Amino acid sequence: MNILAKKEIKLFLLLGGFFIANAIIAEFIGVKIFSLEATLGIAPLSYMLFGEQMSFNLTAGVILWPVVFIMTDIINEYYGKKGVQFLSYLTVGLISFAFLMVFAAIHLAPADWWIDSASNQGVPNFQMAFAKIFGQGLWIILGSLVAFLIGQMLDVAVFHKLKKITGEQKIWLRATGSTLVSQFVDSFVVLIIAFKLGADWSWALVLAVGFNNYFYKFFVAVVLTPIIYLAHSLIDRYLGKELADKMKNEASESH
Repeated sequence: MNILAKKEIKLFLLLGGFFIANAIIAEFIGVKIFSLEATLGIAPLSYMLFGEQMSFNLTAGVILWPVVFIMTDIINEYYGKKGVQFLSYLTVGLISFAFLMVFAAIHLAPADWWIDSASNQGVPNFQMAFAKIFGQGLWIILGSLVAFLIGQMLDVAVFHKLKKITGEQKIWLRATGSTLVSQFVDSFVVLIIAFKLGADWSWALVLAVGFNNYFYKFFVAVVLTPIIYLAHSLIDRYLGKELADKMKNEASESH
């Protein structure tokens, strides 16, 4: 049987692959903290939030996480709750496997010549740099995985609740609305587990960093809303109206 002959299966593989790839990449690039203002070429902002001095210094993972949650809504629309759950559990398993393999790679004995092979490029110890970049702490890994799963399940629930109210209309409301709710929770769960429990941050700092990250995610989710309509249009055209409507109806009923 040629499963790729079926458009709905090929589409699920494409969406699922992109979903998983984005989630794994976001986990690994998240170790970098960047300045949004400097990236945009503007003067650093400085403001007080919960008694903490803040600016828009964000984890690089925020570039991709809004995309992951929007992908969740698109998959939710055509494959329902079970499709999102399957990919979410698979993603957590693959991220865990990836971290396990990275942990093993860090503890492989480095070749003597490799350790200082990039010293002329400002990296005196390649092994130490490799370990620091890829060797995220267990609290951070646990926090990100738990936050991801909670965010995904919440996204599914809010999405279908809004769809029941709006029907097939107002795609922007159920897609953006569910993303904004789930990312709000996701932003704080990861900080509470990784840094409140794992690093004894104060609650004021957790709240300040959480809202700081969420402001960015909120803005990006709203900006990306037109892409959701574009994705729906392209998918409906690829599947054909009859198959697209059938999949959407089955996705709603499966909830």
